[in-house]
Amino acid sequence: MSEQSKNGINRRRFIAGSAAASGTLMLGGIAPAFARGDSKRPGTPYGVASGDVTQGEAMLWSSSKVPAQMWVDVSYHEDFSRHMTLQGPNALGETGFSSKLAINGLAPGQKVFYRVRYQSLEDWQSWGEPVVGSFNTPPAVASNIRFLWSGDTAGQGWGINEEWGGMRIYETMRQTAPDFFIHCGDTIYADGPLKEEVTLKSGDVWKNIVTPEKAKVAETLQEFRGNFSYNMMDKNVRAFNNEVPMIVQWDDHETVNNWYPAEVLNDERYQNEQSVALLSARARRAFFEMNPIRSTDTDPQRIYRKFHYGPLLDVFAIDMRSYRGDNGANNQTEQNADTAFFGSKQILWLKQQLLASKATWKVVASDMPIGMIVYDDWKTKSTFENMANGNGQPKGRELEMVELLRFIKQNKIENVVWLTADVHYTAAHYYDPNKAQFQDFEPFYEFVSGPLHAGTFGPSDMDNTFGPQVLFSKHPEGGQINLPPSAGLQFFGQVDIDGESEEMKVTLKDLVGSSLYTKTLTPKKPA
Repeated sequence: MSEQSKNGINRRRFIAGSAAASGTLMLGGIAPAFARGDSKRPGTPYGVASGDVTQGEAMLWSSSKVPAQMWVDVSYHEDFSRHMTLQGPNALGETGFSSKLAINGLAPGQKVFYRVRYQSLEDWQSWGEPVVGSFNTPPAVASNIRFLWSGDTAGQGWGINEEWGGMRIYETMRQTAPDFFIHCGDTIYADGPLKEEVTLKSGDVWKNIVTPEKAKVAETLQEFRGNFSYNMMDKNVRAFNNEVPMIVQWDDHETVNNWYPAEVLNDERYQNEQSVALLSARARRAFFEMNPIRSTDTDPQRIYRKFHYGPLLDVFAIDMRSYRGDNGANNQTEQNADTAFFGSKQILWLKQQLLASKATWKVVASDMPIGMIVYDDWKTKSTFENMANGNGQPKGRELEMVELLRFIKQNKIENVVWLTADVHYTAAHYYDPNKAQFQDFEPFYEFVSGPLHAGTFGPSDMDNTFGPQVLFSKHPEGGQINLPPSAGLQFFGQVDIDGESEEMKVTLKDLVGSSLYTKTLTPKKPA
């Protein structure tokens, strides 16, 4: 048979595999669906999702209702007239009935269609209905790119209210037809139980769907999984996932508010487990099981990773949660284990990857902002959750940022842009060394957007160490806090890179897709 098969996919280049199982390639279609009883018939209750799309690669995710074998058709044709069928791993109770399949050897600049179907392991003749998804592969040449970012889903008591239309911002984002989406963390609120009804200041009642896993704080592995599956109960989220691949990060609420690895809780809501190390281990496992994220063979628990998206864009998704020292006064004058935020291994990785990048734009997707102060203890404002610790020379966790920014300047790494969420409002910042306490760095931009579907807060206090200038912000007025999604202050960011001029246009948008602020960045060319 020729290298180019009758299915229109290059068989030598197209390879399937996963961390759980190797894929089996077969030509043509899969068996017809019929069931011997609904109780044993597989289903896909949470739809399908794709993610970690980079040059030639993608991860596919879905889940079943019962123990089942995963089958995936992949095609460059929407009607699947020519396709390859891939055998994925089994969906078992040990993985929350989820399964993932990594596919490699994809052609650049293509729209890829896939459909997932499960075959019951309890009744081999019973098949579930197929669910179809799609994604775009990165271009091989300079091309137009559009992607979105935001964070914070189902937080502060605001869950799925079907009377209001569910998580509506996901439908607004879907309509922009992005190539991919970066979820910058707080993908769930494992520490945020929901009530069935919340009375608003207006007197209206917000009505949440509440599942057993969302009625209490998450402590068990199943409860963490249930927080992820809860979000996918929303029709808007499922429709978005069907069409838009994601790059997913985590922050604190995937485990518990403001956590650090050595923390032991003093929280009466946690009746069975107070060790954050154990809670975060369960949260991390659920995070990998319930998202289309690749694991690294040499470090399977690592969340930070790089994505090459053609000659114009590299994305570096970082992790400011897993390697930090204890939250505290954050005022050390020298770097040590207590000042760790990225951690030495991740800082070295990020410096090496930035230095090696040939892309025009280097986007650092961060789970926390740089110069916005996030307090750990909001009452006394004496301990800190992120790196910013108040005006003045760099101290504590800021020392790692000094190391990174100085490295970027010394190595003349151009066009680095930071995107983040976390603070539950939207803003644009310009970091100006001429107005900073520490000045040995090149100026850069940071754009903030969120929440997606959570309470709205803000604004944050700013720290002048790195000279952030607030170009724009949109947040509640008059000191209001925890505004519901129905207040309209839900935000996401949109990035458009022009294939000809290579300019990057960043637009901050709201719940209905209105453009609030736009900044067009012209890339600096190597001397």
